[in-house]
Amino acid sequence: MSVPFATVADMTALFRPLTPAETQRAEVLLPIISDTLREEAHKVNKDLDAMILERESFSSVVKSVTVDVAARCLMTPTEGTPMTQQSQSALGYSISGTFLVPGGGLFIKNTELSRLGLRRQQVGVFDPYAQGDPCNPFNKKPNGC
Repeated sequence: MSVPFATVADMTALFRPLTPAETQRAEVLLPIISDTLREEAHKVNKDLDAMILERESFSSVVKSVTVDVAARCLMTPTEGTPMTQQSQSALGYSISGTFLVPGGGLFIKNTELSRLGLRRQQVGVFDPYAQGDPCNPFNKKPNGC
């Protein structure tokens, strides 16, 4: 594993003081989250470590995203079946609720990937009159794809 983008001290400073059990989980989670972010960057042909070396300010953004993901993992209940939404009614004797489905792994949001520059809208052009492309559906004489 590579060097994590954030430390437990960063978690305490940017999130909140951690309990001893949370500290143990954070020590394990931070390298995994960092490597997961590196892999997400690799999928779009980017290197987060090189981007940090290019712009020193970018390291703060990466550290913030890493702490956000770790904090979300620490706040997610792991015991029992926690109810995330609940409604009750009195005379009809009904109750309904939505349960958290555990086992989702790391919760990395698309907005966090956008903050790292790993999600950008791609601009492309489709020329319906291009005659050179045999796979163009508008080509008058398709040669087969």
